[in-house]
Amino acid sequence: MINTIIWDLDGTILNTLDDLSDSVNYALQSSGLPKRNKTEIRRYLGNGIRNLVQQSAPKNITEELFEQTFQTFRSYYFEHCLIKTKPYEGITELMAQLKTDDYKMAIVSNKAQKAVTDLNNKFFSEHITIAIGEQEGIQRKPAPDMVNNALELLGSSPAHTVYIGDSEVDLQTARNAQMPCISVLWGFRDKDFLVQHGATAFAEKPQDIKTLLSLSVPTNA
Repeated sequence: MINTIIWDLDGTILNTLDDLSDSVNYALQSSGLPKRNKTEIRRYLGNGIRNLVQQSAPKNITEELFEQTFQTFRSYYFEHCLIKTKPYEGITELMAQLKTDDYKMAIVSNKAQKAVTDLNNKFFSEHITIAIGEQEGIQRKPAPDMVNNALELLGSSPAHTVYIGDSEVDLQTARNAQMPCISVLWGFRDKDFLVQHGATAFAEKPQDIKTLLSLSVPTNA
């Protein structure tokens, strides 16, 4: 029986695309580099902020210029991560229902720990107290380490847990952590792409998650 939920953050419970896009383009422009459009940046999300900036920057820039651009992005984003970011419609209401139903919940994200903490404190701390982000000494998703850390803190196990995310990284994380995955369709990847990466359970709107939890959630291939 499922009694624990591990949530991805960006693209799953929070729409962070606008603030991330603005921060990437601020950093690129500050370094004299061409800007990226929102569709491109959406495609680069899911593997942490260093990867986001690497994908957004031209491939032929020097390591020194990349580091300068990355640090500019990092500083700017930490100061501006709450400008346009907000929960997807229906998410906080769903979390309240799930908490009432005694589900244990945590957030696991490849976003830097400071940003994960700030965003959770702003939007979800009434329902979620464990929010794990990128930090030294623990492998990022799709390695299962961050999920296993969350389960240990929650006092739960993979056998009683479902992972909820929006990307191929989340699908692989769930596989590596030996748990089923629900893929949301309002995030940063479309359904065809997710199917190609083995997704089998989908939520078109937040309340679909509650329905799937009441059923037998399929294990992703």
